[in-house]
Amino acid sequence: MIQFHEESKTFHLYNDQISYIFKILKNNQLGQLYYGKRIHDRDNFDHLFETSPRPMSSCSYEGDLTFSLEHIKQEYPVYGSGDLRHPAIDITQENGSHILNFEYVNHQIIQGKPQLDHLPATYVEKEDEAQTLIITLYDDVIDTKLQLSYTIYHDLPVITRNAFIINEGKQKLRLNQMMSMSLDLPDQDYEMIELTGSWARERSIKTRKLTEGIQSIYSLRGCSSHQFNPFIALKRENCKETSGEVLGFSLVYSGNFLAQVEVDNYHVSRVSMGIHPHGFEYLLDHLDSFQSPEVVMVYSNQGLNKMSQTYHQLYQKRLARGKYRDQVRPILVNNWEGTYFDFNEDKIVSMANTAKELGIELFVLDDGWFGNRNNDHQGLGDWFPNLDKLPHGIRGLSKRIHDLGLKFGLWFEPEMVNENSNLYRNHPEWILKTPHRKSCHGRNQYILDFSNHEVVEYIAQAMMNVIDDSCISYIKWDMNRCMSEVYSSTHDVSSQGRVMHEYILGVYHLYDVLTTKYPDILFESCASGGARFDPGMLYYAPQCWTSDDTDAIERLKIQYGTSLVYPLSSMESHVSAIPNHQTFRNTPLETRANVAYFGTFGYELDVNQLTFEEKEIIKKQISFMKQYRSLFQFGTFYRLKSPFTSNETAWMVVSHDKTQAIVGYYRPLQEVNVGYRRLPLLGLDEDKMYHVNDLDLYGDELMNVGLIISDSSCGENKDGCGDYYSKLYILKERKENE
Repeated sequence: MIQFHEESKTFHLYNDQISYIFKILKNNQLGQLYYGKRIHDRDNFDHLFETSPRPMSSCSYEGDLTFSLEHIKQEYPVYGSGDLRHPAIDITQENGSHILNFEYVNHQIIQGKPQLDHLPATYVEKEDEAQTLIITLYDDVIDTKLQLSYTIYHDLPVITRNAFIINEGKQKLRLNQMMSMSLDLPDQDYEMIELTGSWARERSIKTRKLTEGIQSIYSLRGCSSHQFNPFIALKRENCKETSGEVLGFSLVYSGNFLAQVEVDNYHVSRVSMGIHPHGFEYLLDHLDSFQSPEVVMVYSNQGLNKMSQTYHQLYQKRLARGKYRDQVRPILVNNWEGTYFDFNEDKIVSMANTAKELGIELFVLDDGWFGNRNNDHQGLGDWFPNLDKLPHGIRGLSKRIHDLGLKFGLWFEPEMVNENSNLYRNHPEWILKTPHRKSCHGRNQYILDFSNHEVVEYIAQAMMNVIDDSCISYIKWDMNRCMSEVYSSTHDVSSQGRVMHEYILGVYHLYDVLTTKYPDILFESCASGGARFDPGMLYYAPQCWTSDDTDAIERLKIQYGTSLVYPLSSMESHVSAIPNHQTFRNTPLETRANVAYFGTFGYELDVNQLTFEEKEIIKKQISFMKQYRSLFQFGTFYRLKSPFTSNETAWMVVSHDKTQAIVGYYRPLQEVNVGYRRLPLLGLDEDKMYHVNDLDLYGDELMNVGLIISDSSCGENKDGCGDYYSKLYILKERKENE
């Protein structure tokens, strides 16, 4: 999959679907030649190297006016030594200079994919799944080595990239910026897709056309954020869900990030992605090193659905890990919206008993079980049971729930502390706080300094004390505020620029400790809903609370946008009570479930407040989900109609053998006297006969003609009328002899 042509000094990474080509230039730096659909390998691709003399170019190569880094597409550029565009790396040297010159030294091609130290990343289980190219560059003035790593997967249109630097010299270097990847594309004829939003409306799809200058998304919040997700895609204008060319870029990281496209005045588009340079500064002494996070690049010439399905397959099977990677997820009920802080042991056991009668498999106790925690002003950090509420502690409660035949889950927010807590009173120096400055008390809580290893170890032990003493099968890990006034009392002046990154490394370390010690526990990440729904979290927790907004109609947009990158098995999706606690909207119980099925599925309400009729409906919903959850969570997902462009949403999931499929159709607002409508499906076998809606239809008809979804509001049959309408279509292969 990786070829190096010695004579032309060209690297070609390719499989059956993609090609990625770059070469060693005559100045011993790396130049980009091609990234896109697979092309034939050849000994020499120099005809793809484009350069010519440019008027007023002040940065041409000595003796060759056609060779100027200012106008050459590069692989990992630096600023100021010919190239005057934004760089991939920036280092301040002891003499104050920022000028760098990393030249090719050697390379190695290895089978498989090496792990990254202390960072999440995609992986392989067999060496023949992928090949990795590691290129070593060297700057002899500062005696520093830079390694660029590229992994190409054998059966997927995927290339992953990261960078590693080590100071082998004597002078102290200040690393100000180090992107995980940079890619120069030969034109600007792309539209940039980003996932944007805020709390309760995360990951809306935004598209804008590239133009000269910089277009970027970022987070400086200490987490990947509600506002932007660490992902962008560049698609051609004619690219749709099932056709056209698109390039995806996804950062496997949970902290501050920058995803940027710079278009120069010759229409070259420079894509760069990595840790945001603002507030980032690493002092590299002799033999000190730094490893960047990983970027996962996906190419598709079959539209956005194909790009998404590639990410789904990779992240589901080669990013998520552990017992639950390949297992269907238990159907749960979480008490939070049902009780908030107002509960006691008997009330929880009573709810669990009703949940068992409904067919629910896991009861999750949310916030309020610990310390002196009766509201969000107190108790965070004191991870021991509140015996006023739970006289037998978590140990006794979890045993009672297990005795009912249910699994038991528990909520933690390990990164935070209330001022009114024993932990804060004993260790006020353990929070992130800038000396002599006021500190934001966001959501009535402060942020523990997870860049301090002592803090992480203390929290780990406190959590393990609870887990070891109880019967816990599930942990919901929350994080309810972003960082501000970031300063660590345990770091000296020269290392404050490391704090935000080392905080995230501390979070990863705690996850690693707990997931290693408790491999049978299902971990779910959460950050005030979706503020840290990113690939870095999926490495440790195979599912994430998609949003605090549990309203089914709002979830159409949230889950649709999330599916651009993340698989259904990663989306925690619940049926909640009405009026909804975020939007106050009243939606039918059927619609709430029809949206939540396309995820891991559960309930967020007080089951003891349900009517008899609601309980009977929920029993049927749970039975249905148990029958089809493997298909929902591990099938191939297709987007059919976007909630961002119309009053309708439609999507579907297809089994890998194409014998089963489920289509979800949703119409939030009733329309009047509209025209005839059809919904063409995707992903079926055109030669198979499917039974759907009491009809037997071939796959080619369903994909080319479609399902009839015409409105009936003006007829006598009022089924399917009214606001917040939804319907599921169940497709099953019908054999000829059946």
